Amino acid sequence: MAMTSGGAAAALRELAPSGSLRVAIAVGPAASALWCVRDAATGKPRGVPVELGTALAQKLGVPVALIEYAASAAIISETNNNRWDVTFVPVDDDRKKIVDFGAPYHLLQSTYLVAPGSVIKTVAEVNRPGVRIAGVDGTTTFRASTKASPNATPVIVKDPDTAVSMMRKGEVDAIALSRETIVGLLGIVPGSRALDGGFLNSTTAIAVPKNKPAALAAVTDFIEEAKASGLVRHALDAMGMTTSQIPPVGMKA
Repeated sequence: MAMTSGGAAAALRELAPSGSLRVAIAVGPAASALWCVRDAATGKPRGVPVELGTALAQKLGVPVALIEYAASAAIISETNNNRWDVTFVPVDDDRKKIVDFGAPYHLLQSTYLVAPGSVIKTVAEVNRPGVRIAGVDGTTTFRASTKASPNATPVIVKDPDTAVSMMRKGEVDAIALSRETIVGLLGIVPGSRALDGGFLNSTTAIAVPKNKPAALAAVTDFIEEAKASGLVRHALDAMGMTTSQIPPVGMKA
């Protein structure tokens, strides 16, 4: 639906009050629909949120400013500190209390990366006493892992890099992450394995701080258009996520 000139002006005021669109991104060791990585040549972040955030800024006619965080939990924790205007994060009920989600652009499945030499073969086998599961503090995936594997021992980490380091040292048996991120880590932790199936099936969506109705309507329209035009598919494919699934137009977060 085309936005009226008044609606567009309101959206711009709510989305870019500083004059730039401040896009909150999580930067880690492997790309996913959420995670960005650093370009080997430039050191700058690249990934799906960078491409989508940049396209949204271009549509609004303002510069883009990438605000980097160690994880999605850190992004959400700063929602009310006026540091970012829009972000791209996994959806869960806890986060719906803090931010407003627009349209989802990715179907998310989270599973476990198990350590080299591990005898664990299924997601159910992770839920055992003595199994140490690393997860990034405050994330949708780690909350779901804790519920799915209550008999295991949760090990809170600040970011995926820390989890990988602990696995290499033999300090954890599994890491809870999105499947795309885990696939990217397989080469970083030789001998590790991604388990089939998952303990979380959700979506990744665009989000804005609460009480910004014009901004929410604008970012929802943007994502729906980005799905229909192929922009989301291109952003995923560019990061090697050619098998990642995109929600249909009209699906709610």
